[in-house]
Amino acid sequence: MLRNVSKSLWLLTFSVVIVCGIYPAILWGIGQTLWPFQVNGSIVTGPDGKAVGSLLIAQPFTKAEYFSPRPSAANYDGTASASSALAVSNYALRNRVATQIGPIVTYSAGPKKGQLVAPDIEAWFQADRFQGKPGIVAQWADMHNALAQAWVNADPTHAAYVNGWTKVHPAIVAQFIKKNPATPKPQPSDLAVVFFDNFSQEHPGTFPSAVTHPGPNGKGVTTIQPVKTGTDIQGTFFDMWRQDHPDAPLADIPGDYVTASGSGQDPDITLENAEYQLDRVANQWAQDLKRNPAQVKQEIQTMLHAQAFSPGYGLFGRPIVNVLQINLALRKRYGAPS
Repeated sequence: MLRNVSKSLWLLTFSVVIVCGIYPAILWGIGQTLWPFQVNGSIVTGPDGKAVGSLLIAQPFTKAEYFSPRPSAANYDGTASASSALAVSNYALRNRVATQIGPIVTYSAGPKKGQLVAPDIEAWFQADRFQGKPGIVAQWADMHNALAQAWVNADPTHAAYVNGWTKVHPAIVAQFIKKNPATPKPQPSDLAVVFFDNFSQEHPGTFPSAVTHPGPNGKGVTTIQPVKTGTDIQGTFFDMWRQDHPDAPLADIPGDYVTASGSGQDPDITLENAEYQLDRVANQWAQDLKRNPAQVKQEIQTMLHAQAFSPGYGLFGRPIVNVLQINLALRKRYGAPS
């Protein structure tokens, strides 16, 4: 009996040493010798020598001088991985896409070919009529209660603005409580729809958006004010504008520009996507550097094609570009954005 136990213990010890010690050590040694960059996470550094990210995990870029990655349902959190799981019938998906493309979509034909649709969205919005009825903002809030509530919860300044509104309109709040006795002390998000209904009446053709003004100490002070133009209007109301203008010829947009990947961490975009963003990126760098936009665009386009690669040497999919890698190349060539 003891002899069998002894043999089993020796076999267990031998297996643990081989499987948990020698084998991993051999693999680690091979990896560190032949592929040290890849096995250590494909971490890249910036101009200052500090690590700025991994070529394997997407991260957000908000400055206009940089290319943007695909949308991320995981909010670009490297510790998480998730898809949006939103069905085509879910308006949240339609709204996210509309918000993203409203400020950048262009006409594909007609007298305005190549021009942005955004100014026409703003002009239509300021007229304050959707499908022949007045009150675009009120109709938006009534049709999409969840989006109205999401606006209130999106930023503390939004909730504070609604709180300030409640103090000026106690009768409307009292009427809400009367109709909703189960909510005797409504929070700002509870009042989202009635707030937007009233806002639409008092400020027709405008939407509450963040506006930054110089403060007394020279620093910017941001407040919520009624505005008639801006990306909030161009994005939020693009879908409603499209419903009122179904025959307007609009340019196609690369699918991966508006769709999230299954993981939410895709570090690459298609070359088509990158070239769609090229005008924005080149024009902003040209403005920062005070250079000819056409020349800058040609330089960046050359960089894109130099860095583009096809997975599996062209066997799997179309050419793609690593977003972090191309943005680092832009930083190296042109310096820090202004």
